[in-house]
Amino acid sequence: MRSVLERVIAPFAVDRRILALAGARMADGIGNSFLIIVIPLYVTSGIVGGTAFGLGESLIIGLILSLFGFLNSSFQPVTGRLSDRLGRRKPFILVGLAGLALTNLVYVFAETYVSLLVIRGLQGVSVAFIIPSSVALVNELASSGDRGGNMGVYNTFRLVGFGAGPAVAGAVVNLGPYTLPGGVTINGFDAAFSIATVTATISYVLVTVLVSDPESTVANAGADLSIPIRDRTGPNLLDPIFTLGLASFFMATGIALFATIQPEVNARLEQGATWFGLQFAAFILAQVALQTPIGRACDRYGRRPFIVGGMVLLIPTTLVQGFVLSSILMFVARLFQGVAAAMVFAPSLALAGDLAGKGESGSKLSVLTMAFGYGIAAGPLSSGALVGFGFRVPFVFGSVLAVFGAILVYTQVEETLETTAPVPVFGSE
Repeated sequence: MRSVLERVIAPFAVDRRILALAGARMADGIGNSFLIIVIPLYVTSGIVGGTAFGLGESLIIGLILSLFGFLNSSFQPVTGRLSDRLGRRKPFILVGLAGLALTNLVYVFAETYVSLLVIRGLQGVSVAFIIPSSVALVNELASSGDRGGNMGVYNTFRLVGFGAGPAVAGAVVNLGPYTLPGGVTINGFDAAFSIATVTATISYVLVTVLVSDPESTVANAGADLSIPIRDRTGPNLLDPIFTLGLASFFMATGIALFATIQPEVNARLEQGATWFGLQFAAFILAQVALQTPIGRACDRYGRRPFIVGGMVLLIPTTLVQGFVLSSILMFVARLFQGVAAAMVFAPSLALAGDLAGKGESGSKLSVLTMAFGYGIAAGPLSSGALVGFGFRVPFVFGSVLAVFGAILVYTQVEETLETTAPVPVFGSE
């Protein structure tokens, strides 16, 4: 029994603070992903009214959801730079989690479209405090020999939370109203918003009690923390971190093409919503299963081979989605697209962490997280605009982006990892 348990926890043998941070991000991820399902239902429920700016419900929903991503991505370089200048990560994470918990609670009182826009926008800014500071903290608690594995563990837990929320959010809403102790009754929406508030609060407590800034974090107030486009010190045309950001944007755009063309996908494959849900989930399942082992492997064999290989695999796995005529084959394509993304994401963060100087983690790694966020926003917009020219066109577009990403990484990014450190002891600091 002990040997079985050791094999189970071995992949997560990281610094206790990283494991606690990963667990905290899983908790807030559950609540935050709840809202992806709950907000559209809330808007169309008849509870929300007021000025709609002349827009239909579908456009209002899209505006509310996209505002979060736009503000989140836009503010990440700002908050990342501030955390570098102050040499602190934990306070930024706590500010973001507190803002997330408070705004989740305020949804209970929101009854107009304008209030929903304001709340969702504030949530985007709140999460912008969390993401760059979190990845910077993971980067600084790791070493060059175990950075990929640490990034993989962090992303695995975060994705578990993100995937779990939508799976149960609809049921929480539909099973309401609920009677609480004391005879108080709440509807399904208030229950969902309350759960999101509780998960963000749990995350806040976990970070407060179990996470601390590393002793080696150095404020970099006097340094130039801008991200150059041109390679200032190496032989290449483009700066390697900027190049990794472009590749992350191309990857995120390609993987997000699928989300907004559900009617077209279902009609083409003659399938229902259940199959579409499985196909959507296949990508996340591959990510959850492979982030940590790929992160460990890139610590041993280098970052660049995985990033290049992932971008190359992204080309056919994106393109084929425009041509398959079977629900099963679409599921397989999405699964392997998830494999490709797993090969890119954790190794890219690890490589950017290798390249970042002391006290620069927030600024440098925010380039990748910002680019990924913009890509997730650009993908649905691209597929919505391009699908009118033919079902295959969005996926051809995504595969072309993957080609450019693979070429950029192959020609503009050099390997930095030279040695391999042993796997750390579970719970060590």
